[in-house]
Amino acid sequence: MGLFPTIPDAANPGDRTRPLADRMRPRTLDEFVGQEHLVGPGKPLRTQIERDDIGSLIFWGPPGTGKTTLAQIIARLTKAEFVEFSAVLTGIKEIKQVMADAERARQYGTRTIVFIDEIHRFNKAQQDAFLPHVEKGNIRLIGATTENPSFEIISALLSRSRVYVLKPLTEEQIVELLQRALSDEERGLGAMKLRASDDVLKKIAAYSSGDARSAYNVLEVAASLARGRDNKEVGAEISDDLVQDALQKRVLRYDKAGEEHYNLISALHKSVRNSDPDAALYWLGRMLEAGEDPLYIARRVVRMAVEDIGLADPNALSQCMAARDAVDFLGMPEGNLALAQAVVYLSVAPKSNALYTAYGEILGDVERTAAEPVPLHLRNAPTGLMKGLGYGQGYQYAHDLEDKVADMQCLPDNLRDRVYYRPTSEGLEKRIGERLEEIKRRRSRRGNSRGTSSPRKTESGA
Repeated sequence: MGLFPTIPDAANPGDRTRPLADRMRPRTLDEFVGQEHLVGPGKPLRTQIERDDIGSLIFWGPPGTGKTTLAQIIARLTKAEFVEFSAVLTGIKEIKQVMADAERARQYGTRTIVFIDEIHRFNKAQQDAFLPHVEKGNIRLIGATTENPSFEIISALLSRSRVYVLKPLTEEQIVELLQRALSDEERGLGAMKLRASDDVLKKIAAYSSGDARSAYNVLEVAASLARGRDNKEVGAEISDDLVQDALQKRVLRYDKAGEEHYNLISALHKSVRNSDPDAALYWLGRMLEAGEDPLYIARRVVRMAVEDIGLADPNALSQCMAARDAVDFLGMPEGNLALAQAVVYLSVAPKSNALYTAYGEILGDVERTAAEPVPLHLRNAPTGLMKGLGYGQGYQYAHDLEDKVADMQCLPDNLRDRVYYRPTSEGLEKRIGERLEEIKRRRSRRGNSRGTSSPRKTESGA
């Protein structure tokens, strides 16, 4: 008798208390659909499995792409004991007990695969508890995560594991799985002789967002609705309206604290930057419909206005601030259109990152150069002592000059003549650039004529 529970196999395939997604779980690599880049003939993971040389693995991918199924297939093919943990329910005590059992099992020649679902939810101490047993070879660890392992899994464990990235299933692959479930009399719905058109199955596939488990769940609910509506044990039809009832609301893969959150806001920002209003609106809609905080989006849209448009169209910032206020005032869903208006405005506005680049150069100089004192002529002199020390001496009051521009150094000596802001030729910045050229000419003329007029000195104020 083994120390561990057996793999939840198809020992009782006719058990209708198990969800359809669980009953239809592939048992071999030949039954497995999707992830051809990993388990297709000659591909890396399949080669490891066939050589019985898998080591420890991390499966990273969205829900319903086969992470758990692959772990179970590996355990079955390699004849290893299979222990499944849920990172939500398991603590250090349970981990230590299983590790001790695995060490004893190894002494009897039994290999143990420990599968951890949602491994990213384990804290550092819990992940650390596996390390010595992975290093000793007491267990082969297979972790499944929907989050980027680089950020969620400790480096020591990550360095001892091979990471495989699983992709969302295509609509065609999900349709194939649904057809298999409808025809399989042993594990699926084949005994019901249900009828479903290709269009209906494609609709389920499209709405599942690459998640096979979600697609199976919708099919199972729709099948139940069809039997109830037609009052038939066999031969009922799954129609489009029944699928719509089963779906209720499309499943959008999104985690407001996870990587997909950052992926989508990145897609929105880069679509705006590339002047693509259609793509920008699409990514905005994806985020809003998935439940993203609209004020978070409003803050990021404001950032886009100053980073990618700047003074090429100063009104862009006003548009975004107005959209933020509209969202705060109207709430959702009415505020969605205000954000959409701002996003389209930004997309079609002239683009310039001159301010963004200038400020980045300034931060670099602040970090790398000495913090020289403010030149004396730029300092106010509100007291006699400060005046005596030379504060304000040599300051030229621009309003007293005919061309309103003084030939006066305003940067510290170590950054003299440094240029940060370089306006583009886009939108208003073209006029700003022309204005800067005129200022340079006036300053040059002022420098050539210095000595013919005396500068105004101030004792206080600017």
